[in-house]
Amino acid sequence: MKNIILLLSLVLLNSCATVKFKEKWLKEEAPISFKARFETTKGNFDIVARRPWSPKGVDRLYQMIKHNYYTDVAIFRVVPEFVAQFGIHNDSIINNSWRKGIDDEPALAKNDSMAISFARGGKRTRSNQIFINLKDNNRLDTIEYSDVKGFPVIAKVIAGQENILKFYDGYGDKLGRRQDSINKYGNAFLMKNYPKVDYIKKAYILK
Repeated sequence: MKNIILLLSLVLLNSCATVKFKEKWLKEEAPISFKARFETTKGNFDIVARRPWSPKGVDRLYQMIKHNYYTDVAIFRVVPEFVAQFGIHNDSIINNSWRKGIDDEPALAKNDSMAISFARGGKRTRSNQIFINLKDNNRLDTIEYSDVKGFPVIAKVIAGQENILKFYDGYGDKLGRRQDSINKYGNAFLMKNYPKVDYIKKAYILK
């Protein structure tokens, strides 16, 4: 009986995972250019993404927006005069499904103020976390570490910059060092211990 219950539980779990994520989504190609809107707890901002800047990176951004990844996603790392970073999903199944790294690419566009790039810590580590430059961070175009060079820009903010600058930054880089806990416990950990964190409520492609 216990084995039957276990089997049914596994089937149910796999069924939920299939609904939340499909491997084929990772093969979808973005248009040459697209615009999207992010609704946040501080107001909306709009972006434009251009595939020639970073084809693999723009494809991943497009895939995540198209398939509703950015729902109640914490803007957990806001470092004044540097970056606002987000991308850890509250649902561990969704979060882990999108953590498969994409191929590395050269940094072609500049990490100017309001340019958006994927966070990464080495080869093939661009996956589900992105950051918005809060000022011109051009050193990020050429910085070398862990066998990779620079942070390829995938998009730029074209409206709502003033709302991005309202994101709560009082925690500074503290939550950048608590990512294990955010990954493990999700938004409940943040709401309990860091209640002023802002959130992406949803994001969608603009026609």
